[in-house]
Amino acid sequence: MIFDLPDDLMQKILRFGVVGVSGFIIDFGLTFLLKEKAHWHKYLASAVAFSIAATSNYFLNRVWTFQSHNQKILEEYTIFIGVSVVGLLISLAVLWVMHGWKEKHFYLSKLTAVGIVMFWNFLANYFITFHQ
Repeated sequence: MIFDLPDDLMQKILRFGVVGVSGFIIDFGLTFLLKEKAHWHKYLASAVAFSIAATSNYFLNRVWTFQSHNQKILEEYTIFIGVSVVGLLISLAVLWVMHGWKEKHFYLSKLTAVGIVMFWNFLANYFITFHQ
């Protein structure tokens, strides 16, 4: 096996991935609707969609991935959103470099950004937000 991870950690990674797919669908779906149908600026549409997806991901990860029992939900949510904001900044930077500077297709650039941000989000949430 390439990675010899404890079963509990592997389960969290897999669940985080499933939640991430739901966030990906929300993020891409809302970005498409806001950019293409509502004619919002592509970076604003991307930022709003990312924020809504992050909120959905918080609740799913809290309950299902990390089974958090932290009574300070607002504090935990704030930390999660802080991690997500850093992820958003990473995402926007990747979009700017790939699409704005290197002139790669917008959605290919967004897909790349999502992949990079997923690693950041898991590690930060595992070690900071939901650390027990």
